[in-house]
Amino acid sequence: MKLHNRKSLKQRRKELRNNATPAEVQLWSALKKRQLAGRKFRRQHSIGPYIVDFYCPGERLAVELDGASHDDPLRSEYDAERQTYLEAKDIRVIRFENKQVFEDPDGVLTYIKKQFDE
Repeated sequence: MKLHNRKSLKQRRKELRNNATPAEVQLWSALKKRQLAGRKFRRQHSIGPYIVDFYCPGERLAVELDGASHDDPLRSEYDAERQTYLEAKDIRVIRFENKQVFEDPDGVLTYIKKQFDE
């Protein structure tokens, strides 16, 4: 069975891209077109049954942005389940709160770069 970008999730990925949060829009503007250390990123990329905010296939790195909805206990449980699944597929997951993208964008990008295998 296909692991990445399953057709069954295509419409949902498109909806998420078209309704991106302001933090996703800002981070995407810094990640797209190989602007960060020449690495290719995809946004709203599905891996198995889950969709991650950003994915760098060359580094097997998922970047997730968390807003207020992630404070909900049920959402936290879902996030933990998803992270366990992704890590089992040898994909590293890093998370940032939306406010970090606005308050310290350079720090966010520096931290993402530190995850790259040089």
